Amino acid sequence: MSEPRLGLCSVTFRQLPAAEVARRASAAGLEVVEWGADVHAPPQELDTVRAVRDASDRYGLACCSYGSYFRAGAGESAGFPALARAAVLLGAPRMRVWAGGVGSRAATPSERHGTAVRLREASLAAADHGLELALEFHAGTLTDTVASTLRLLDEVGAPNLRTYWQPPLDAPDAAALAGLAELGDRVSAVHVFSWWPGNRRLPLTDRRDLWAGVFDLLDEQHMCPDALLEFVPGDDPALLAREADTLRRAVPSC
Repeated sequence: MSEPRLGLCSVTFRQLPAAEVARRASAAGLEVVEWGADVHAPPQELDTVRAVRDASDRYGLACCSYGSYFRAGAGESAGFPALARAAVLLGAPRMRVWAGGVGSRAATPSERHGTAVRLREASLAAADHGLELALEFHAGTLTDTVASTLRLLDEVGAPNLRTYWQPPLDAPDAAALAGLAELGDRVSAVHVFSWWPGNRRLPLTDRRDLWAGVFDLLDEQHMCPDALLEFVPGDDPALLAREADTLRRAVPSC
């Protein structure tokens, strides 16, 4: 198997133009970018999306995913085709989507069912465009726990739907790694950051043991999901090269 592709989520530097994000990612030796739909590649602005694709090409980067904010909520489905078209225009093989806006404990059976139905419909629409979908692994959604994420993937039952993974806030290293192991090959990408406590942003080296454990686990399971830097201390673009180098040293060959 090949090594994981190392990349950057463009939301890390929302304050920078897309071309500058691409330039810095390339200079840091990264291979791929997840372009966000909120600032850099809005789905309604196709000329902007084309310019983002051109910037990626100019700096030798692939678009690994389109970071959408589609939450599979009631009334959202009408906007999905525009997101899919933008993803295709970017050259993205995957779209990141969200599992509703309510946590798994608070969600009613009806809310959970509705989210699953809309995700199934979105997965079918994405398949028509040759796209994979992946769920944001995040608090306040139906993917706030590993158990709920696995249940939701089974409820949707779409072969082109997988999930992202990131360390849950304040979870000890062992608990975070156990959750990643349980998700197994249903993980398509990992959002890489070092937060502790809460969402206090630290250098990646401050949680080196966690990330060494993450990539050792993925290596043992012969899994190579994309590894995407998401957020750096102080949102400082000058730190990207350092963080990318730390990430590179943590990733063994798969």
